Amino acid sequence: MRGFRSFTLAAALGVAASAGAWAATPPAITNNQDPGFGAQGTVEIMASVPTPCPSGIVVLGDRLFLTFPKHDGDHPGPVLAEWKNGQPVAFPSENFAASISGPPEDRLVSPHGMTTDTRGTIWVIDDGKVQGHPIPPGGAKIVGIDPATGKVVSKVILKDALRPGSHMNDLRIDLTHGPRGTAFVTDSSFDGHPALVVVDLATGRQRRVLEGTVSVLADPGYQTVLDGRVLRFDPKNPTFPGGGADGITLSQDSARLFYSPLASRRLYSLPTAQLADFSLSSATLASMVTDEGEKGAADGLATDAWGRIYTTAADHDAVFRRNTDGSFDLMASDPRFVWPDGIFADNRYVYVVLGQWTRLPRFHDGHDLRKPPFLIARIPIHAP
Repeated sequence: MRGFRSFTLAAALGVAASAGAWAATPPAITNNQDPGFGAQGTVEIMASVPTPCPSGIVVLGDRLFLTFPKHDGDHPGPVLAEWKNGQPVAFPSENFAASISGPPEDRLVSPHGMTTDTRGTIWVIDDGKVQGHPIPPGGAKIVGIDPATGKVVSKVILKDALRPGSHMNDLRIDLTHGPRGTAFVTDSSFDGHPALVVVDLATGRQRRVLEGTVSVLADPGYQTVLDGRVLRFDPKNPTFPGGGADGITLSQDSARLFYSPLASRRLYSLPTAQLADFSLSSATLASMVTDEGEKGAADGLATDAWGRIYTTAADHDAVFRRNTDGSFDLMASDPRFVWPDGIFADNRYVYVVLGQWTRLPRFHDGHDLRKPPFLIARIPIHAP
């Protein structure tokens, strides 16, 4: 018993001594912090949008074009606009981009992604979806607009490739296949049936491919950190924007199409010559898909003048660049980059819409946590 008391006393003295040592003021931390934590890179805010929330983006010279979709909230403003003097101006016209009456095939309903082709034509994907309403006939379509004249030069109604739960999210235009080119569209899907959609712009022929295959599906084990919350993909109880095929971009020579599901960190690609070939089955195309590896948690994808691919990275509040050798660079990270969405690149900048989509009411028990204004940022880029 005496030995036990001695042991207990010694242990107590040891604990007291240890507590005394820990109670001392620790030295200041000066050189072991993560240098990547906080704002990185050069970020310029080029526009501040009070409301509604923009999504798609195209920049041509000093002209900025934005889409304002309605699938997550109706609004009275234009759905496609040129940003002029701090205001959205309906483009190409009020009747086409701001009307809520008339046949859906004759106006834009809810455009989402947008891009340009190699000739400078602006292309818009209209998912046709207004919150709380089914997609009307003629609502979902691909539209090409000449930015110099504002003339609609092409329009293809999506009918054969459309599902009731489709969410036609983004598109790219390949002018190297087909007499008037081929459109590739990501259908992220509101009901769990994502796919790629291929459209012959000359004939309007269209089809869905890769539906149900790994490269267009969300990763069932996907986990992310957004606004300081650890979140897991759950299609039955969504807590952040998640789903299938979303980001999309072409290689500089249009020989390959790159794409990625939203709730995934994988990047995939396909040869466009085969993808544009309607004689090949979806199963054959699936066998041609290349897994390009990880690229971060991306919504938008864009290719610059030198063939480098830019990806948004929502869980890093950042934009990454994938170089032609497959390596990655951090272009910028910034706490203002709350869910970077639409992205566009040229030979001067990469441009990004900061959409705050993760703060939508449907992810927060009906509470809208978005904090306008919605920012449009650009990051300088240079030749390799």
